[in-house]
Amino acid sequence: MKKIFFMLILSALIIRVARPQNLPRLGKDPVSKVIAAMTLEEKASLVVGTGMKMPDMPGTGQKRDQQQNQPGPVVGNTKTLVDGSAGTTFAIPRLGIPAMVVADGPAGLRISPTRQGDPGTYYCTAFPVGTLLSSSWDVDLVSSVGKAMGNEVLEYGVDVLLGPGMNIHRNPLCGRNFEYFSEDPFLSGNISAAMIKGVQSNGVGVSVKHFAANNCETNRMSVNTKVSERALREIYLENFRIPVTTAHPWTVMSSYNYLNDVYASENPDLLTKILKGDWGFKGLVMTDWFGGKNPVAQMAAGNDLLMPGTPDQTKAIIAAVKDGKLDVRVLDRNVERILNIILQTPRFKGYKFSNKPDLKAHAEVARNAAAEGMVLLRNNANALPFGPDVKNVAVFGNTSYDIVKGGTGSGDVNNSYVVSVAEGISNAGYTVNEDLKMMYTKYIELIKAGRPKATFFMTPLPVPELGINSDIVKGIAAKSDVAVVTIGRNAGEGRDRTNTEGDFKLTAFESQLIKDISSAYHAKGKKVVVVLNIGGVIETASWKDQPDAILLAWQGGQETGNSVADILSGKVNPSGKLNSTFPVNYEDNPTSATFPCKETGKPAAPSGGISFMRSNPSEVTYEDGIYVGYRYFETFKVVPSYEFGYGLSYTTFGYSDLKLSSDKFNGKVTVTVTVKNTGSKAGKEVAELYLSAPQGKLDKPVEELKGFAKTKILQPGESQTLALTLDGHNLASFDPALSSWVADKGSYQVKIGASSKDIRLTGTFTLAKTLVVEKESIALVPKEKINEIRPK
Repeated sequence: MKKIFFMLILSALIIRVARPQNLPRLGKDPVSKVIAAMTLEEKASLVVGTGMKMPDMPGTGQKRDQQQNQPGPVVGNTKTLVDGSAGTTFAIPRLGIPAMVVADGPAGLRISPTRQGDPGTYYCTAFPVGTLLSSSWDVDLVSSVGKAMGNEVLEYGVDVLLGPGMNIHRNPLCGRNFEYFSEDPFLSGNISAAMIKGVQSNGVGVSVKHFAANNCETNRMSVNTKVSERALREIYLENFRIPVTTAHPWTVMSSYNYLNDVYASENPDLLTKILKGDWGFKGLVMTDWFGGKNPVAQMAAGNDLLMPGTPDQTKAIIAAVKDGKLDVRVLDRNVERILNIILQTPRFKGYKFSNKPDLKAHAEVARNAAAEGMVLLRNNANALPFGPDVKNVAVFGNTSYDIVKGGTGSGDVNNSYVVSVAEGISNAGYTVNEDLKMMYTKYIELIKAGRPKATFFMTPLPVPELGINSDIVKGIAAKSDVAVVTIGRNAGEGRDRTNTEGDFKLTAFESQLIKDISSAYHAKGKKVVVVLNIGGVIETASWKDQPDAILLAWQGGQETGNSVADILSGKVNPSGKLNSTFPVNYEDNPTSATFPCKETGKPAAPSGGISFMRSNPSEVTYEDGIYVGYRYFETFKVVPSYEFGYGLSYTTFGYSDLKLSSDKFNGKVTVTVTVKNTGSKAGKEVAELYLSAPQGKLDKPVEELKGFAKTKILQPGESQTLALTLDGHNLASFDPALSSWVADKGSYQVKIGASSKDIRLTGTFTLAKTLVVEKESIALVPKEKINEIRPK
């Protein structure tokens, strides 16, 4: 009997030891087998992130351990993985499932530069912001930036970069326009696709955001965005469709807002019908941080991963499965999508990250990219580049010394240095007026010394411009060869800009400063250059004729000053073009009356959490429909200050030999055009293809961007032939009655130009009969009809 009892005990021990060894392992066994071996608690934990602790906001986050009130940039479990990253997924070691680390952001990797008990530093490169990169109109350049950015993601042990941000510039005052690419979905979609390909070439992933129609920051957690089916498909979804179908991002981030009365993260029409159905997206969808309300609805809608994750979300999902309110097969589907992405991550593959990316090489990438995307708005009498007679430069404006490298919030980067405009000019070999430099630097230091340190989501208050009277300006004008005046603006996550002085408009002092400097220098036959160090559109019409030159430098990252100097000196010939329209007045924009939103109820009582993420019930109706940006300005003949696609060069270009592969459309038409450098300096040019469609059942803008290409550096007299291809989708508009993309029969006009207004060549082709290009799901139908702007 004892022998039998001993054998039973031994058998039980053998079974207990053997059982873990027989468990399936991710990567060695089919994913379906791994999922079958998971407990319900493990599945629910995997679809919910491991928690978050906000930097500079002690006590605001939620964690699964007991350290939720510890200070510092602790994000979930990432203190033991990558300090300062945005979150992690739940690890299940018994099944070979590691954690996945995700980190911000759009302008470069955002992690903590220091680590407790570690003397090392872990800085990242602050690359140019999205508005600048898209102004390059150069997909190869943007891809190279993405490749450098993705290398830092890889070498610092991060698996997924939370970016690029790619919402449409519906209104000039969106607080996060600096992160985004354009008012045009074709430009935005193709630039973002290039960025995604560059980042993911390193074997790491991206999360494109914010899906969808997240075009303001005010009340972003509660705003109900109401958009017609046509405007959604043609404008606010098209810029996501292009990269999803051509660049295949690993993940997509759902947005905070309601979309046609349903939270984006709880919206099956958006996430399942359109993204995963119509577009065939195979990756995973994650929420924006704390986005949505109902975790069970999010699971059912196809929002696979809830970030950063809370214990209550895990409990709710477990309870819903047990109560029969959530089909476990839906949960398994979401788990499968997450596991399929984890299989691709460097962490799963055992990559030995170095923590030592080549920051010096990446800084050079940032410098070159910034110069390529800067836009020359004015250059009267060839004021730029500086001639051989320019040696002493007077540099005015606080921002000349206190540069804005990029926006705030999750789009910020912890970099080791920033080059100011004054430093860049000095680095280029010019002598910067020391009296001015001393005045500005001492003044800025004094003002900042009395201010508290800005926290994570706080946009620092601008330092009021140093008061310099006209007599001082006249004295400095006598001692210098040229004046450079920098005007700076900053914005960030969680709040929108305003149509006020010091934001969209210049302050009275800024206007007077430009006027006084222009008057003093012009009296001595000297030039004045204004540099705009801004992240989004500002008013320019009231003052743009006063200086001799205006350089839109945007926010160029840590090398901004050097890039500006490269343009001013002529080392680089500017070739950037505007990605958004600069209106004469803010009110000229068709969205001005409805931006950002109207409040519809009283705010809920505070219940803890992050204060700036609590917001009032509100809604916004996109009555402008498809007439966003230049589509509106060109169709309704509203004169802008600077039109979409505009940008000057130090040389000139001629366009010739426009040829169409056929005068009849039969699936595609290839358009070729020759661009010749007709000036005296080497440079690049962007050729823009606009298409005017025949008027059918649906009204159409007078023209829409459907192609672009940038030349190589052309020497004086050199030419290059560019080829652009139009397919059926380029011709089509979305017809809600048919839920299809439809190209109307008739004559199509091809316009090749240097901007939306500067059309150089035209050609035509015909479509013999109306063509249904693609059928889509019936989805996101508004409850009420939205009255869109119509041509008059």
